[in-house]
Amino acid sequence: MCIRQIFGDLDVNVHDVIVNFQIQGRVHDIIPWGNGHINDSYRVINEDEMSPDYLLQRVNHLVFENVDGLMQNLQKVTDHIQAKDEFQVLVLNIIPTKEGEAYFNNPSGFWRMFEFVSDKKTYDRAENAELAYKAGSTIGKFVVALSDFPVDELHLTIPDFHNIRFRIQQFEDALERGDSIRREEAEEEIKKVQALSKDYMDLYDFAISGEIPLRVTHNDTKFNNVLLSDVEDMGMVIDLDTIMPGFVFFDVGDGLRSGVIEADEDESDLSKVILNEAFYRAYMDGFLKASKSILTQKEIAILPKSGSYMAFIMAVRFLTDFLNGDVYYKTEYQEHNLVRARCQLKVCELFQEYA
Repeated sequence: MCIRQIFGDLDVNVHDVIVNFQIQGRVHDIIPWGNGHINDSYRVINEDEMSPDYLLQRVNHLVFENVDGLMQNLQKVTDHIQAKDEFQVLVLNIIPTKEGEAYFNNPSGFWRMFEFVSDKKTYDRAENAELAYKAGSTIGKFVVALSDFPVDELHLTIPDFHNIRFRIQQFEDALERGDSIRREEAEEEIKKVQALSKDYMDLYDFAISGEIPLRVTHNDTKFNNVLLSDVEDMGMVIDLDTIMPGFVFFDVGDGLRSGVIEADEDESDLSKVILNEAFYRAYMDGFLKASKSILTQKEIAILPKSGSYMAFIMAVRFLTDFLNGDVYYKTEYQEHNLVRARCQLKVCELFQEYA
């Protein structure tokens, strides 16, 4: 296999990248890995059976403009977690460059490497209550492990990521400037967003008022961003690019939104969009059992609203992109973002029954 061809548009010999990292053994093969939409990921298979495989990634600097700040966040958070014996396995081991840096930069991009984990795997959503419990527990332990990390030391890798006031402003701008035909097509969804927006802006205002603590949060805790094992209780949290100051309900909500709904986030048949109550209870039980000791009563009190908040913010983002002509999310057909928005509004409604 030609390594240069694997990377498609990159005019780079990958060995020229890999030799800059402190790896053991020899490279046998390199294969594309995962289904992420942001970074390019590849598994580096080791020729030496006694040495580990590695995960090589090129960071998308168009999405993450401050790659240096992002990698500083990742290194600090990883070091902080791995300094605690009970949480060492919560995150992937970073493989430094031969210069001792967290990433390597050349004209082809920003590259980083982790030790590959082969005894755990990802799931797009919970397949049973046990997996839901383990995922919730892992996120809870992640929050606990970082509960004493100084929030002000972190860079904002994506400002206003879960700020619903900011997302609603983007939505309103799209309404004013977007395609009139698409506005007509999305009339029902537009009305739903307008009817619900105040409730979620009020929730966000409550959070930023100081009523609940600002913490170090992952901010992208989709169910498949947790590696889980059949035999171990604690999983691993991956894709730490969005580690930033945030609120606990962001992380719980995204895990629930993506993990306990028995449908893809772009399911067009809304009758198939079902909330699995047993999985919901298991995820919440796992999270609270792991983290309740460090949470405030007000944080705990708003967790039932977390799933609907994160589903709503995703619905707003999908609908905004549809109105703008699909400039942000990749789409497979013309109404894809509108279908996504409809689905997430249905998910929001399902979670509201638990709020």
